[in-house]
Amino acid sequence: MLLGLCFLLCCLACWGRSDVGETCHIFTDLSIHNAIIGTGLDVQLLLYTRKNRNCASDLNLENSTAFKYVNATQKFVFIIHGYRPTGSPPVWIDDIVADLLSLEDMNVILVDWNRGATTVFYHIAAAKTKKVADILKTLIDGLLKDGATPESMYLIGVSLGAHIAGFVGQMYNGTLGRITGLDPAGPLYSGKPLDERLDPTDALFVDVIHTDVDGLGYRENLGHIDFYPNGGADQPGCPQTLLSGSQYFKCDHQRSVFLYISTLKESCDITAYPCDSYKDYRNGKCANCDAFQPMTCPTLGYKADRWKDYFVLKNPPVTKAFFDTAKKEPFCMYHYFLEFISWNKNVRRGYIIIKLMTKDGNTTESTIDHEAATFDQYTQTNLLAKFDQDFVNVHRMSLRYYSGTVIGPKYKLRVLRVRLRSLTDTKRPPLCRYDLILLDNVETTFKPIPCEDNQM
Repeated sequence: MLLGLCFLLCCLACWGRSDVGETCHIFTDLSIHNAIIGTGLDVQLLLYTRKNRNCASDLNLENSTAFKYVNATQKFVFIIHGYRPTGSPPVWIDDIVADLLSLEDMNVILVDWNRGATTVFYHIAAAKTKKVADILKTLIDGLLKDGATPESMYLIGVSLGAHIAGFVGQMYNGTLGRITGLDPAGPLYSGKPLDERLDPTDALFVDVIHTDVDGLGYRENLGHIDFYPNGGADQPGCPQTLLSGSQYFKCDHQRSVFLYISTLKESCDITAYPCDSYKDYRNGKCANCDAFQPMTCPTLGYKADRWKDYFVLKNPPVTKAFFDTAKKEPFCMYHYFLEFISWNKNVRRGYIIIKLMTKDGNTTESTIDHEAATFDQYTQTNLLAKFDQDFVNVHRMSLRYYSGTVIGPKYKLRVLRVRLRSLTDTKRPPLCRYDLILLDNVETTFKPIPCEDNQM
């Protein structure tokens, strides 16, 4: 009994301390009570490295011992959260820190300004953003004196945090390496001049992910490249009605963070397609990325800076990129071109549903119904199909043509050739089928064959 008591006391004495006896600092956890009465600004700068990945040190404390973990020759990644109306820590904090350190040996600094961001009044939190930026500048000045370079600084800002990152970048005249804005806040910032929000001049490379442009996010371009998943609004899997409670308000807004975190894993790359509009992307008008050769279409998230030189040299340096995602991680969709040449004498219009099947029975489906396609005689019609699985070996394929006619005659779509080619893996040989008749709203299944040489 006495031995057990001694062991318990030892455990309690070590609680909150690292293996070397140092205090482990944690993200500030507040409550709705704090949000109602208000909080003054107090910032913790929590440092994580591979040497102390489970025990953060606070760089903002006087005489902090955290600097012994800092490696000035490595990248510095700052994670800056946004408005916290209930005071609780963001649910994604632990994941993004752990995944960054797993991906690369770096200095990860979590900017905890929860005391300041926690309030029921959004405008009060927004008013403190420049003060947070001043605190970050003080830290970065010290890191630069100790041998770090401006190019090694990478700021990831969420919502209000994206504009904080922009303010920091402004103070260094855009010489910091990179800023990623994750659904930058729209309220109080939309329409503001450049010095009052994030913009492309704030870093050598600025990339932005917009997921709630019709709600809490910012609609217009803010970076060298702006990614608009699913058009930038109404993310798949997010609630569509108020009956879902708080998730209705924050799910779309938070999706930018979860999309970014998914890019830190090796499961798949999320490919985006530079385009003037979401409509043009969905109509298959922007799937050609020849301008990026010898590279491919840009990818979302952490790896986006591989295309930095192309986007920064653009004049004007602004690019919009669109793509669709699945409802849950890893969110990737695999893009194909479905190309029809019909031989109907009269023009046909309608929608296509395509299924791909493997030999062992796995199936993936794409419904191309956002806009009726037009099929002209002997003219190729290109449709963009997106699947949540990528089958390297397609054993069978099915097509359903639907004219949309409720009253009146049913039409046939006479297909001279249909070709399926992967945009995800452009080196993969396309598959074809010749001389096919699709009845209105009837599924037709067939075995595709390699395309003839002259049809490649």
